[in-house]
Amino acid sequence: MANTKGKSIIRQVVAIGIGAAIFVALTTVQIPVGFIPNTALQVRAAVLAFFSVVFGPVAGFAIGLIGHALGDAIFYGSIWWSWVFPDAIFGLVVGLFAKKYAVEEGGFGLKQCVLFNVVQILANAAAWILVAPVLDILIYKEPANKVFAQGVTACICNLVVTAILGSLLAFGYSKIKTKSSSLKEEA
Repeated sequence: MANTKGKSIIRQVVAIGIGAAIFVALTTVQIPVGFIPNTALQVRAAVLAFFSVVFGPVAGFAIGLIGHALGDAIFYGSIWWSWVFPDAIFGLVVGLFAKKYAVEEGGFGLKQCVLFNVVQILANAAAWILVAPVLDILIYKEPANKVFAQGVTACICNLVVTAILGSLLAFGYSKIKTKSSSLKEEA
């Protein structure tokens, strides 16, 4: 039992390190929306959701927090905390349902995909329409109309990218897990 728990903790730490590194690397991979400043379609949203689905809420929270903070610091020179915390919250909320998605068991089917997308839409809405704008106003004294427009746009961008790419990543990984399990049983 203790050995299994030790392996699980090591797996979480490794997942957080790899997930945060990928998140940072993908910070500049984005398609600006153009009509709202500082918002874009970002692949890293789907990657964060995927890691949250596979490794759970602690990994999702840590990857969102560490990855976004380091990405901001490295590529933009300062950390915009009001946008770091929403990514951490998003990772946490999506990860809370990790067992129900059955990705690790190879069972990510239509029902699990629908659940994943309902959760990610609600998590994106909470993170970007509520938390980010409120923190922008409280921390940085930003104008409400600007930050709520940015938050709604970021939410829509993230939920579209996550619905498409996040679902594909979860489905593909789940199928690999199914094949891996089949090969172990045959051996």
